[in-house]
Amino acid sequence: MQVSFTKRAMKDLRGIPKADALALMAKLGAYAKTGDGDVKKLQGRDGFRLRHGNYRALFQVMGDVVVVRVAHRREVY
Repeated sequence: MQVSFTKRAMKDLRGIPKADALALMAKLGAYAKTGDGDVKKLQGRDGFRLRHGNYRALFQVMGDVVVVRVAHRREVY
């Protein structure tokens, strides 16, 4: 699997601290390769979330991992 980002997700990544953005991208890559990580199915909507500290990456799996949104946990849900 590969990880791809929507335009919105790329804009979101530029708005968070660089260390957190890099860690989220690394965790998403590891999830795409092995399926391991702090990932949960979202309730009441399609997709999954990956957690890194106070930041969340919302994504869908459609053959590849497509990251839809990245934001602080208070803003993303």
